[in-house]
Amino acid sequence: MAGNQQPTTSDPLRIVVLDGYTLNPGDLTWAGLEALGPCTIHDYTSAQDVVARARDAGIVLTNKTVLNAAILQALPALRYITVLATGYNVLDLDAARARGIPVSNFPTYGTESVAQMTFAHILNGL
Repeated sequence: MAGNQQPTTSDPLRIVVLDGYTLNPGDLTWAGLEALGPCTIHDYTSAQDVVARARDAGIVLTNKTVLNAAILQALPALRYITVLATGYNVLDLDAARARGIPVSNFPTYGTESVAQMTFAHILNGL
């Protein structure tokens, strides 16, 4: 979509993961997320790259990458934010609320990676 053109109801929202490596260092799959629509996954995103990477995204997922008020203001297409963690300390909730952007934690945060770690500890103890 060009410029500030907003997605229509028939356009899938573009999904951007800003710091996917923190949840998936490469041994898990993003297939479930990718099935929802066009998806770009970045291992890490520096503060100066957030706006460029997420400018036309309708959905942004973050774990450690900060989304402050200035960044949120620079993302006109943003409609939904998911934090890939249990807290919201990387996100300016007041700025998101002022823009009417829903925020959530990822409902299955770490399920597979926690299971892997559990079995790694079990096998390490044998």
